[in-house]
Amino acid sequence: MKILLLQLKRIGDLILTTPAIAALRERFPEAEATIVVSSECADLLPAIAGVDRILMARRNLSDLAAFLAVAGDKFDYCIDFTRNDRSAFLVFLSGAGKRIVSYRVRDQSKSRARLYTDFVNVRMRDLHTVDYNLSLLKPLGIGDVSASLHLQLPQSAHEKADALRRTWNVRKPYIVLHPGSARQEKLWEAGRWARVIERFGRENDLDLILTSGPSKYEQAHIASIKNETKIIDLSGKTDLLTLAALIGEARLLVTVDSAPMHLAASTHTPQVLLFGPTNPFHWRPRESPALILQGETPKPITEFSPVQPRLPMSQISTEAVISAMDFLLSQHATARTS
Repeated sequence: MKILLLQLKRIGDLILTTPAIAALRERFPEAEATIVVSSECADLLPAIAGVDRILMARRNLSDLAAFLAVAGDKFDYCIDFTRNDRSAFLVFLSGAGKRIVSYRVRDQSKSRARLYTDFVNVRMRDLHTVDYNLSLLKPLGIGDVSASLHLQLPQSAHEKADALRRTWNVRKPYIVLHPGSARQEKLWEAGRWARVIERFGRENDLDLILTSGPSKYEQAHIASIKNETKIIDLSGKTDLLTLAALIGEARLLVTVDSAPMHLAASTHTPQVLLFGPTNPFHWRPRESPALILQGETPKPITEFSPVQPRLPMSQISTEAVISAMDFLLSQHATARTS
C-alpha cells in the first residue's frame, strides 16, 4: 500500500500534522508513506518520523522533480491537508484511488473538487488544527487516536545545544525568550520584552537566553530588545532542531504564536504564550503546561472560541507576562519540593 500526504504550509502546520502521521503509521504499519512539504520546513525534516520518503516543494522549477516523483508512483490513498491549487495538482498526479480533502473544496472550486473522491464534513475554522488534520483520516477508518505531537530530534541537535550552553556559560536552569515572528503584527513591543528580561535578570538562580530566527526582520526586532538590556544572546545562532533541543531542556519558554511554541509543546516544556491577531483556539498547545495571554485581560485566558476578533499585541501588559512566568516557575518549584 502507498499513501501520499500533502502538507505544503509552514513549520507549525507540519508539526501539527505529526499526530495524523503517527495514526496512519499505527493503522498501516507496512504501508509506504510519502509526504510532500514546503521548502520552508526543510530544517524540521530530520525530526519527522513515520514517513518513508519526503519530497520538497520549492515554488520554482525544481518542483518538477517532486511532481514527476508523485506522477511516477501509483498511490492507493492521498490526503490533502493543504487544500490549495498546488496540492490539488499533486492530488491529480497521484492517481490515488482514494483522494481525501475537506468538503470546503467543493465550495471553493467545482473544477478542483472533481480531483477528489472523498470529502470530510469538517471546516478548519471549527476545530483545533490537530483535530482538523486527524479528521481527514476518517475515510480510512481511523478515529479516536492520540492528538500528541511527535518529533524525534536527532542526537546531533542535542549535542549542538550542549555545545552552545558550554560556549555561552549557561550553567543554571534557564528561560528561553523567543520574541520573533515572520509577521510584524505578531511582535510584542521591544521595550516590554526588555522590562521582562530586566525583572528576571535579577533572579540569581536562572539564566535568560534570547533566541530568534536568522531573518533580518527578526534580527532587527531582537536588536531593539538587546539595546535596552543584557541577556545570553543566542539569536540567529541556532538551527531549528538545535533550538528545539534548547527549548526541551528549558525551565520555561516565553514566545509569541510561532514555531517554537509547537516545539515546546512536543517536549512538554512549560510556556507563556502571547497571542494577538491569531486565534489560540486553532493553534494553542493542549498538552504542555501553557498560559495564554491575549488582549487586555490581566490573567491567562481559559475559554476559547473558533470565532473571535483580532487583537493588537500592544494590549498585553508587561505585568501580565511577568505574573504568568512567576506562576509557572513557582509551580515547578512546588513540584520539586513535594
